[in-house]
Amino acid sequence: MSVDQIVTLLKNGTVQVIPETELVKKLESKNKLRIKLGVDPTAPDLHLGHMVVLSKLRQFQDLGHEIMFLIGDFTARIGDPTGKSKTRPPLDEDAIAQNTQTYFDQVKKVLDPEKVTIVYNSHWLGKLTGSEFLKLCAKVTLARLTEREDFAKRIAAEQPIGMHELMYPLLQGYDSVELRADVELGGTDQTFNLLMGRYLQEHYGQSPQVVITTPLLEGLDGHNKMSKSLGNAIGVNEPADQAFGKLMSISDTMMFKYMQLLLGTSESELKQFQKQIADGVVHPMDLKKQMAHDIVARFWSQSQAKNAQEHFEALFQRKDFDAAQQVTIPNLMGTSVWIVELLRTIQAIESTTQAKRLIESGAVHIDGISVRDFRANIKVVPDMTIRVGKQKFYKIV
Repeated sequence: MSVDQIVTLLKNGTVQVIPETELVKKLESKNKLRIKLGVDPTAPDLHLGHMVVLSKLRQFQDLGHEIMFLIGDFTARIGDPTGKSKTRPPLDEDAIAQNTQTYFDQVKKVLDPEKVTIVYNSHWLGKLTGSEFLKLCAKVTLARLTEREDFAKRIAAEQPIGMHELMYPLLQGYDSVELRADVELGGTDQTFNLLMGRYLQEHYGQSPQVVITTPLLEGLDGHNKMSKSLGNAIGVNEPADQAFGKLMSISDTMMFKYMQLLLGTSESELKQFQKQIADGVVHPMDLKKQMAHDIVARFWSQSQAKNAQEHFEALFQRKDFDAAQQVTIPNLMGTSVWIVELLRTIQAIESTTQAKRLIESGAVHIDGISVRDFRANIKVVPDMTIRVGKQKFYKIV
């Protein structure tokens, strides 16, 4: 590909390239570029929202550039203050080590592990002397740090900010100095931190990195950033058929964003699909099934995608309840049981709070009838069907 074609490919599905002219120059040099992505192992599980930036990283990998996958095992002890209204509790070393291993297992779904350089920022940040740390601090003013929106809001609300939190962007930026990064990727919520790396590289006499930001993927609710804590996420370790069902539940409008960010569908292709739907040539359901199949094929496997689609079509389109997950609960058969206890027994929920939210929103159906009373008792009988949300379907046998 020409440089122009490569730039078009890399820009697709991004928010900003800062600055684009420097990216062009770096690509024209024909040198192997050092591409940095930093992650703090603050949680064990990744979801499709994390796959957006990883997919962009894979494009650089396929173009032959050096991928620097940075594990923030030192900065994880601080906790990234991005988007936080209060100080985050630090992680202990055992949790960091466990989360790091889980990250590797999931990242392999996107990146070729044989072509990734894995680095840990504790290797240099943990060795900074007091003198070196003070020299680093001297390169940035307090006024610059508090320009950051998160900090500005907390100052205005008279909420405390720990000194260690102020250091976080500085330390993340110093990672780029140590790695001599040519390009750094991150979500739009990381823009301040990414630009700090560019700023510090200049002050250390290095060629500043190009910053590429990717959009934050909305979750199943269509509004909020995908997050497991909000219950709107699709985890990459979930069963494939469950992920397929969740993908089928997103809106027709959101479908196009998922296609662009998770599958790399180009703007011209998206416009063509939209025109085909508007002209009645393609039904939105058929396109969405193709999207769900391709996403599951990419982040799970081709065979799982095929099976997941067949399961969805049997259960939700043909109403073949034999395709539902079959559950045997002999100790409850013929008895009346609290709806929450029933859902817990068949492992359809993770907590009573989740059950209450699902029930009161009309997302729980027994034999096709919505149950909205959180206190309801249900008589358990053979062949009873239980639907929880839009993806989970059970049959009592």
